[in-house]
Amino acid sequence: MGGVSEHYSSLRMELGSTVRAVRSTRVQQGSELQPAVILIKNGRIHQILTDNCNFTGEKVLDVGDSVVMPGLVDSHVHVNEPGRITWEGFWTATRAAAAGGVTTIVDMPLNSIPPTTTLSNFQEKLREATGKCFVDTAFWGGVIPGNELELKPMISAGVAGFKCFMIHSGVDEFPHVSDSDLHTAMKQLQGTGTVLLFHAEREVQDATQDSGDPCHYSTFLRSRPDEMETEAIRIVTQLCLQYQVRCHIVHLSSALPLTLIREARAAGAPLTVETTHHYLSLRAEDVPAGATQFKCCPPIRSAENQEELWCALKAGDIDMVVSDHSPCTPDLKRLESGDFTEAWGGISSLQFGLPLFWTSASQRGFGLPDVVRLLSQKTAEVCRLDHLKSQLVPGFDADLVIWDPELEFEIKEENIHHRNKLTPYLGMKLRGAVRGTVVRGQLVFWEGDFSPEPLGRHLFIHQRNNQAQL
Repeated sequence: MGGVSEHYSSLRMELGSTVRAVRSTRVQQGSELQPAVILIKNGRIHQILTDNCNFTGEKVLDVGDSVVMPGLVDSHVHVNEPGRITWEGFWTATRAAAAGGVTTIVDMPLNSIPPTTTLSNFQEKLREATGKCFVDTAFWGGVIPGNELELKPMISAGVAGFKCFMIHSGVDEFPHVSDSDLHTAMKQLQGTGTVLLFHAEREVQDATQDSGDPCHYSTFLRSRPDEMETEAIRIVTQLCLQYQVRCHIVHLSSALPLTLIREARAAGAPLTVETTHHYLSLRAEDVPAGATQFKCCPPIRSAENQEELWCALKAGDIDMVVSDHSPCTPDLKRLESGDFTEAWGGISSLQFGLPLFWTSASQRGFGLPDVVRLLSQKTAEVCRLDHLKSQLVPGFDADLVIWDPELEFEIKEENIHHRNKLTPYLGMKLRGAVRGTVVRGQLVFWEGDFSPEPLGRHLFIHQRNNQAQL
């Protein structure tokens, strides 16, 4: 945990220290990549110099030709603390985030015990997270049957918004909602400016159960057909148009509902959509028999479907890309039996979102401005943090990722900072290695090492004239 490196030791830039300025020959500002010095004051970007790049002095971090960009905002992370810290906890999750250039995460309301479905439970979550976060952390609340009177108190307490399930969530303490529950919740949320996130799958008659070898991925895939997402999204779009409450579809895996999404937006629905790194990087045809580390819900689909998702991302029909980091203990993945039908559905990827995206996106004509837009700006917008996060602009938080887009590396177990190392990406070679991460002007990660103490803050999003205030 000592100095940054031998090369930088003359600058006495210790991990955890406050950085006065960051200099690089490649700073991403808007659509431009140019030499610049980012001056930092009181944790915010104070000024960006493009003419005087010889700026020197104490606590100036010169990163050479590494790219400097706004830190990533991952708005879909299951931390699972309290209650299931053996799956993941704030200490390990936020270290993994920092190692991946993610400077802000938003914690999902389920898989922790208790779930974030009441004001009291939210307060308990905050107590558990205090002193454990290496990056800034905001929190989603949850909508479940019967908790409609808890929603406005949680909004007042600063949750970023709410999530609900339209199908069994996988954990009994976070039950899914009926159509009636949704109408009740929508009435509570009207006029608040908040957002309701939907796990958009719904039971349909076409889904097959217990047919085929449970160790074959195709058996599991047939049990979660595209129609489950299409039917759920049909309901979401209707609700969104009826109540004009902001709605957000999490982890879209199927390209089939994209027509419904386009039509709803054209009709005036305030609707946004995300997809995940695993749907853009992994293909059903490549999943080996019994490799239950690939299981997630909705499922990884075909190569043809994947290309349609990439096209939708380029066209703007999909707004953003997140990790949906959803870890568990290895035993819950049922690796010994290889039974996809019994294994926990979730993929760990929080640390590797940037290189996963860049490895595929750079081959499809996406550039660095697209990375900033899809992995930082749009994700900050959905959780109403875009007034402070995701831009290299004076007045914004000095949240930076320092990385080398051209550098290739292999994902190895010893380099994974999630609590549990099981991931379908083990052994994968990717492009784009993160060197360092700065959170509000503090160096929290550098080339494999972390700040001695957690320096992240809790983020509370409050309403004032329907505008998010921090």
